[in-house]
Amino acid sequence: MMSALKFAKALPASTFARSAAQRAYSAAATGEVLKKTVLYDYHVENGGKMVPFAGWSMPVQYSNLGVGASHNWTRNNASVFDVSHMLATRITGKDRVKFYESITVADIENLPVGSSTLSVFTNENGGIIDDTIICKHQDSLYVVSNAGCADKDLAHIRAHLKAFQNKGGDVDLKIIDDHQLIAIQGPKAAAVIEELVGKSLQDFPFMDGRFMTIKGIECHVARSGYTGEDGFEISVPNSDAVEFTKMLIADPRVELAGLGARDSLRLEAGLCLYGNDLDETITPVEAGLTWTIGKRRRAEGGFLGAEKIQDQLKNGVTRRRIGLVVQGAPAREGAPIYANGELVGKVTSGCPSPSTKKNVAMGYVKNGVHKSGTELEVEVRGRKQKAVVTKMPFVPAGYHKV
Repeated sequence: MMSALKFAKALPASTFARSAAQRAYSAAATGEVLKKTVLYDYHVENGGKMVPFAGWSMPVQYSNLGVGASHNWTRNNASVFDVSHMLATRITGKDRVKFYESITVADIENLPVGSSTLSVFTNENGGIIDDTIICKHQDSLYVVSNAGCADKDLAHIRAHLKAFQNKGGDVDLKIIDDHQLIAIQGPKAAAVIEELVGKSLQDFPFMDGRFMTIKGIECHVARSGYTGEDGFEISVPNSDAVEFTKMLIADPRVELAGLGARDSLRLEAGLCLYGNDLDETITPVEAGLTWTIGKRRRAEGGFLGAEKIQDQLKNGVTRRRIGLVVQGAPAREGAPIYANGELVGKVTSGCPSPSTKKNVAMGYVKNGVHKSGTELEVEVRGRKQKAVVTKMPFVPAGYHKV
């Protein structure tokens, strides 16, 4: 059989980068002045192919590795991703947990200090405004959400924050714009960071966050990422970001990676991309994210859209997010999905999987045709192709457990 590396090399980079690039170009209006991360010049100097993405100029790939090869390098070694375009905020005040539980589905009250959770901001109809990571510290919440949703997220949060404060709530929000966010992902990421800090990180579980000093640089280190692999997202002062990245790249186990590889990696891992797989008409129950809603929150509610979500938890939903393995050409966003000739849904993300050497996709179908093993058809370029509902993730997760 063809190796994963040969499979990746046999396909053009555009095959993997297309969905990322399509979202990138649609996110930036013609003539828009794009924002740049502190690492912009470093990306260009190292062969980064810069594209507009969510109002930022970001690398989609690098000249030394195609997207498929970069994907495979991450799965087997370690790669550095610049994710400084993400919206990072610090929430303080004695009522910070109460406030954030009013706008997300997370059970932050019972989240241990130092731990993080994936959650979603919901609207009054239970739809997902954005997905977000919340890390709980002793005196604050450290929150990271999507760059493409930054403006609407802030408008939404601030509107509810003002109302909360007007009722006497003690909470404040600060945008963290004096730090850059650097992700190192892959099975060798921990060994790389352990060498830099001079100690074992075996007691540092995935989805925990700590304040650490790395080679004299004060950082916030979260053992997290969006590739399905072990790794870290490290918040570094702006003035140290370039040197910190150079320090990581100096290790022969590490390469730079861009948006193209990040997209195929997250899809293999069964992770949603906001704007494709999640939007304001989709609830966390429909999206298969019920696990993000803590048991206490399911019972008590108290978040926007709780009534609808609680009803769906009790009575079920009419559509569900599924994974697909597709025969023939890759199925892309918007491809219709059929069951016995009936239109039952559509693809929201799809690409060739370098790791499995199959074409994978995710999408939404009506309840009843969502079970693993169900045979469906996907229409690609006017032709119907066989597809099978497949449990996600498509590749085993490499998250570190203690």
